[in-house]
Amino acid sequence: MNRRIATGLTLLTGVAIGATAIQGLHAQAKPPAYVIVAVRKINDAATYKTGVLDKAAAVIAAAGGHFVIRTDQITSFDGTPPVRFVLIQFDSPEKAQAWHNSAAMKDIDAARLKSTDSLSFSVEGMAN
Repeated sequence: MNRRIATGLTLLTGVAIGATAIQGLHAQAKPPAYVIVAVRKINDAATYKTGVLDKAAAVIAAAGGHFVIRTDQITSFDGTPPVRFVLIQFDSPEKAQAWHNSAAMKDIDAARLKSTDSLSFSVEGMAN
């Protein structure tokens, strides 16, 4: 009888430890952050190319981000589509914010805002 109780307690202890470990792993999984840039109109193509396109990839990579989408091939299903669309992924909202606040990104944003009619924003993705 004591052997059954000991086995049962061991089993319950194992289940409790496993459940705690799984909870900890789920708590550690931070959701990614996505930065969206929609360029509605390019007013100065030369400034946009030299101030934004030629510099952005290196600054994004240095901050730990990567392009998911970077295109001007857009098909509209409803409404007027932007002329260029960019989706950038970062591991966390904090990394996206740090990238956005960097001096290099401030220069790129200034060139983008000067040469285009565009908008950018960040959204939090779903944790896996």
